[in-house]
Amino acid sequence: MADKGKMAFRFNSVQLNIVTFVDVRKAVYACSTDNAVFMMDNSVNSLGQGTSRLQTCCKQGHVLNWIIYAMDMDRRPDGSWPPMVCISNIVFLDEEGGDVSSIRVCEDLKIFGPPDKVRSEYTPVYYYWAGTVPIELPEGVYRYRLVLELENDKGQRPLYLNLDGPSLKVLEIGERIN
Repeated sequence: MADKGKMAFRFNSVQLNIVTFVDVRKAVYACSTDNAVFMMDNSVNSLGQGTSRLQTCCKQGHVLNWIIYAMDMDRRPDGSWPPMVCISNIVFLDEEGGDVSSIRVCEDLKIFGPPDKVRSEYTPVYYYWAGTVPIELPEGVYRYRLVLELENDKGQRPLYLNLDGPSLKVLEIGERIN
């Protein structure tokens, strides 16, 4: 329905899933997320699908789920499991992208579903974060950093890497997406 010249637009979901795939072995070896992280979402008009610079198109009030998977999750021939990855934190950045933003971009942003102690080939195991885009958040592009925690095969301390490429493009509820 029209409201002040704007067309109503329907999203394909009231919840958007932002899925990050990590080649853990490559990231640990290089101590970098370069060419080791690929992101996708289920938003209709997002940009950068399949890259580390995903821009998720969302509206005020959307629930966002950040899900992360290690690309190699199959049990090894010796019965052991490969290293896992989790999102340790999600930090929204200021306009310049260096400092933490003073604007609250997501409400109730927190981690859910830590993996079970016993992994199974029949049960997906992953960490995920969820948050809600505030109704009063001004439209705009909001960059964020995923702080990733990666296990390694050598029993050393986890490796923490930052992924600074992704962003949210927040539109007003009545705005049409082209």
